[in-house]
Amino acid sequence: MQKIHIAIAGFGMSAKTFHMPFLDLNPRFQVCKVFERQTENAKKAYPYLEVVHHFDQLLTPDIDLVIITTPNLTHYEMAKKAILAGKHVIVEKPLAIYAKQAEELDLLAKQHNVMLSVYQNRRWDNGALTVKKLLKHKMLGDIVRYEMRYERFSQKPNSKAWKETGEFGTGLVYDLGVHLIDHCVDLFGIPTALYADMTAQRPDAKSEDNFDITFYYPDKKVVLSATKCAREPAPYIILQGTQGSYIKPTIDNQEALLLKGIKPQGHWNAEPEKDWGLLHTEINGIVIRSPIESERGNYQAYYDNIYTVLTEKAPLQVTAQQAIQVLKLIELIYQSAEEKTRINITK
Repeated sequence: MQKIHIAIAGFGMSAKTFHMPFLDLNPRFQVCKVFERQTENAKKAYPYLEVVHHFDQLLTPDIDLVIITTPNLTHYEMAKKAILAGKHVIVEKPLAIYAKQAEELDLLAKQHNVMLSVYQNRRWDNGALTVKKLLKHKMLGDIVRYEMRYERFSQKPNSKAWKETGEFGTGLVYDLGVHLIDHCVDLFGIPTALYADMTAQRPDAKSEDNFDITFYYPDKKVVLSATKCAREPAPYIILQGTQGSYIKPTIDNQEALLLKGIKPQGHWNAEPEKDWGLLHTEINGIVIRSPIESERGNYQAYYDNIYTVLTEKAPLQVTAQQAIQVLKLIELIYQSAEEKTRINITK
């Protein structure tokens, strides 16, 4: 069995919660070292890790893959350095701040014959996977409207201060919106038009902490939203079709379980029936209104794909080209919000 040797830049919430728990348990991967500017938290959590204090120290001959989990504004420069050093690269979303930066990284990766991917783990949320199943089997007829939202409640600034500095590339669109937009494009492709509204709802917010984004397609409308002022959140998913509806009240449970320190193995993330979505539709002339078990969420699937890409040249599921599309949409989203107008999209 070929083993992939990994270096990680950053050891904040992302590395600790979304990457290391899966990589540590997977014998196909070996995380060798972590870059932290001053601390050595990675070594406290995983004593076998080497901690370095300069990013360039990650780029040694023994490393195959570099995973970048540092703040958004550092992604482009670090990814570029790693690619030029001949390393395969995974970047936490977003790949970069601007689409042009992402296009440059994509070109460099192709020139240096290395893989470049973005960590879009939310494609493997249980809700996203269940929606894909419903669409595949046309259980709701033709889809006419889809809503997905991330709603949280926080009266204080983000503990990760870099996410709310007010600089372009921070804020809720670049934090949670990136996931929602990627999910939508993965399902339906590029919309024909969009309209966006974003605000700072909390008095001390330096960046937008609320947004509503509408994507228009010839046959459907998609509404993506997020806020930090939802003590009582609305349903996570509302999917409406010509034959029926699917409504899921709660978001996937993997993040919450990982934050509690539960290891991702066995039936670790089985979802309670109370969190299943409601399916109300008509199939073969019979009306059905019943909870439907969610597809099992599976963040490990992202790394399963990465391994087969690097060892068997399998197709990459989350590509830089897809990230470029998302960043182009984000730039139009900010333009729409600033101009308060609907923007048509030319492909």
